[in-house]
Amino acid sequence: MSASVDSHRAILRRHDLRWRQQCLRVLVILAAVVGSLAVVGLFDPNRIATGVPAILNLLPEMFPPDFGRWQFWIKPLIDSMAMSIAGTSIAVFFSLLLCFFAARNTSPSRGLYVMATAILNVTRAVPELILGMILVAAVGFGALPGTLALGLHSVGMLGKFYAEAIELCDQEPIEAARSSGASEMQVIVHSILPQVFPAMADVTFYRWEYNFRASMVVGAVGAGGIGLEIISALRIMEYQQVSALLLVVLVVVTALDSMSNALRHWMVQ
Repeated sequence: MSASVDSHRAILRRHDLRWRQQCLRVLVILAAVVGSLAVVGLFDPNRIATGVPAILNLLPEMFPPDFGRWQFWIKPLIDSMAMSIAGTSIAVFFSLLLCFFAARNTSPSRGLYVMATAILNVTRAVPELILGMILVAAVGFGALPGTLALGLHSVGMLGKFYAEAIELCDQEPIEAARSSGASEMQVIVHSILPQVFPAMADVTFYRWEYNFRASMVVGAVGAGGIGLEIISALRIMEYQQVSALLLVVLVVVTALDSMSNALRHWMVQ
């Protein structure tokens, strides 16, 4: 009876210790969040008091939306769509080349693993806007630098997710294929890709949607697309055109979301 009571007390102590550890983790996260909010000035009452009325005064100038130049927005929209598709395609190609070297369970050597991981970290660390500015200076204005910026930055994100999916896949089919004498390429094709393909498709389509939105950002530095139209309207303070452009972008993004969901279900069937 005494042993049972001692065991019960030990279980309670372990639960109490885990609870305290969880509380400590939550407090650390809350401290980091509150500290970040303070650093960015969200707790500055003077700035909030002056900023909110300024936004409220700006909103009436944005309505009603002005669609008078809609015919001039068709080509930039097509450019943004093409940039997102081409940039994502570039990223998928290079990510597939790197992800198997960046995954611990498929990389042939430690050196190749470190090299592939470093490449993914570098491409992910440089924002699309900075890449767009550099590439505009290198190859000139237009959709080409925007496409390259989106593609290069996406390599880091897609490659990392692909590699993580490969590392988390079930090892039993892989070990069974290797024990039967299959080559590494056969192991990848028949044991790894069938497991990770749905996850790869999900993150690829998400990245395509993101790249369309990001094309507006790189367009601000002259890299083509609908973003250039938005920045141009902002510069001349045509806020009604800005609201119209944002509504157009919202409709396109909603359509892309529906399209990507349909393609995702079609590909993983």
